[in-house]
Amino acid sequence: MALVVELEVSEVGVGSVSDPHADKVRSAQLAAATTKRFKDNSFVCTSIYRSPREPTGRTVWFVRFRPKSRPTRFRSADTRARLGETTDDGGTVEKVMGLPDAISACLFDLDGVLTGTAVLHRKAWKRTFDEFLKHREGPNFRPFTDQDYYAYVDGRPRADGVRTFLASRAITLPEGLPDDPAGAETVNGVGNTKNVRLLRVIDEEGVSPYPGSVRYIKSAYDAGLKIAVVTSSANGKQVLDAADLSRYVHVRIDGVVIRDQELRGKPAPDSFLAAARALNVHPDQAAVFEDALSGVEAGRAGEFGFVVGVNRNDQAEALREHGADVVVNDLAELLER
Repeated sequence: MALVVELEVSEVGVGSVSDPHADKVRSAQLAAATTKRFKDNSFVCTSIYRSPREPTGRTVWFVRFRPKSRPTRFRSADTRARLGETTDDGGTVEKVMGLPDAISACLFDLDGVLTGTAVLHRKAWKRTFDEFLKHREGPNFRPFTDQDYYAYVDGRPRADGVRTFLASRAITLPEGLPDDPAGAETVNGVGNTKNVRLLRVIDEEGVSPYPGSVRYIKSAYDAGLKIAVVTSSANGKQVLDAADLSRYVHVRIDGVVIRDQELRGKPAPDSFLAAARALNVHPDQAAVFEDALSGVEAGRAGEFGFVVGVNRNDQAEALREHGADVVVNDLAELLER
C-alpha cells in the first residue's frame, strides 16, 4: 500500500517552481519536509511529482511513500522456504538478492540487462539508418550515432524507434503495415529492414548472456521469485532460447505481445504492468531491471517497488535521474551487498 503526501511549495521552501536550478535540491527538500509527518523512519520515498499549476498560482507537490518493509505474507510459503534455505541465518530477499524485502517478482529487460544483444541492436540500427539516410540525402548525409541510439531508439518498440529518430531529423514517413517488406520507405518497412539485419548479425555472432546476469536470474529463480522478461524486441523468444535463459522465465512480454495487445512502448509503463498482471503481483511487489533510460522511466512511471539501473554505457547518473533507485555495473553486485 502506498501513501501520498500533499505539500504546497511554500511548505517546502523551494523558490519558483519554474527555476531549473531548483530541480537538483527539490527531491531532498521534499523528503525532508515530509519527514515531519511521521513519528518514525518507516517510510521511503518512491516518487515525486507536481500538479499542473492552477490559475491561482498555487502549486502542489505530491510525494509518494511506501513502507520500508512489509510482512512476508505477500510471498508464498514455498517462496519463504526457499529463501530460508538460501542463507544460514534464514534468508530474506534483501539479504539474498539485494532488493527490498517486499519484492516477490523480478521484471528484467533483455537486451543489455541479461544479454549483450543491445550491441547487436545498435549495429543493426546504424546500418539500417545510415543506408536509409544515404539513399535519401546523398553521400554527405549525417550518420546515425550512438547518441542517437540512446536518445531515440534504445528500449523502444521497433516502430517507435523509427518514428522518434526520423522525427529528430525532421523526416516523416507513412506508417505502412506490420508486414511491409524490408526496404519499403515506411515506418514499418524501415523497422523490418533493421530486424532482417539484426537476425543476420545474431546468426553470425551468436548471443552471449552476461555471466553476472545468469548468476542473478538463477539465484532469483532458486529463491522462488517470479520472473518476467520485458523487451521491446519481437525476437525475445529466439534470444532467450539462444542464451539458454528461457528455463528461468515464467512470463515473456515482447514486441509481439506489445503489438498484439496495443500496449504503449517504453517510457510508458504498459509492458511492465502487463508483466506484473501476468505474474499476479502488484507493481509495488515487483522490481524492474533496466539499462535504457526509457526503461527506468517506465519503472518509475509504473510505481514499481524498486528500479535497478544497469550501467552498461557509462550513464549511471542519467539512470538515477530517470528513475533508478540503485545503479549497478553488473547484476551480480546485488548478490554481494
